[in-house]
Amino acid sequence: MDTEQIGAKDIHRLAEFDGLFIRETTGVNHHTFHMALKAEREGLAVIDDPNSILRCGNKVYLQTLFEQHKVPMPDGIMLFKQDEDNLERAADTLGLPLVLKIPDGSFSRGVVKVKTLTELRSQLSVLFEQSAIILAQRYTFTEYDWRIGVLNGMAIFACKYFMARNHWQIYKHGKAKTESGGFSTCAINEVPAHVLDAAIRACAPIGDSLYGVDIKQDGDNVYVIEVNDNPNIDDGVEDLFLGNKLYDMLVEDFIRRIELKR
Repeated sequence: MDTEQIGAKDIHRLAEFDGLFIRETTGVNHHTFHMALKAEREGLAVIDDPNSILRCGNKVYLQTLFEQHKVPMPDGIMLFKQDEDNLERAADTLGLPLVLKIPDGSFSRGVVKVKTLTELRSQLSVLFEQSAIILAQRYTFTEYDWRIGVLNGMAIFACKYFMARNHWQIYKHGKAKTESGGFSTCAINEVPAHVLDAAIRACAPIGDSLYGVDIKQDGDNVYVIEVNDNPNIDDGVEDLFLGNKLYDMLVEDFIRRIELKR
């Protein structure tokens, strides 16, 4: 397989290629979505495909989808800007602390934890300036999140992402820099079966593309936090266990998709 690195300015060239592999944080109001849409219309094999970008890019939509398909997830409710009882409903239903999320946040941005009613009131005011709908979820402490890489319905890599120092998330955004916690890459057969099962079930109603599923494990309980349509695959991190075999799997799947298009 020949590859060429292209950018947003090359959208007019997409018909020259057989496949498009997007390696940039995606968004609906972003050139990545427009390129994915155009590539799909041109008959290319596309990862991330437009439907996956649409579905994974909205945490509120994912919450509804997981409820419909009985995917294990934290208890959560939707809060709407026009409702006057948001504060009481969130606190009474989920308790404190809880987590608030805007629909299109990524890399821990637009996601906050509140511990008191005062914090809840303040953060609701801030987040409703960014979105008319906020997802509130019950908070569960874990030392790490599982990230399960899923391609075409099959788990291909597994990592534990540890929380940033003195923080409750993997990423800690500061004014000057962003800090992140450590990681531990695992063989797929080392991952608890119920964690893998939750990851596969979470991806099934979204599509057959490449996904990174974030899962919290609390003993026998697992909670799918979100499904990412553009998961990191970094040298020496997600590929640490499989090495080049991981990239062979990606290339082989692209060839399969291209042949199906033909």
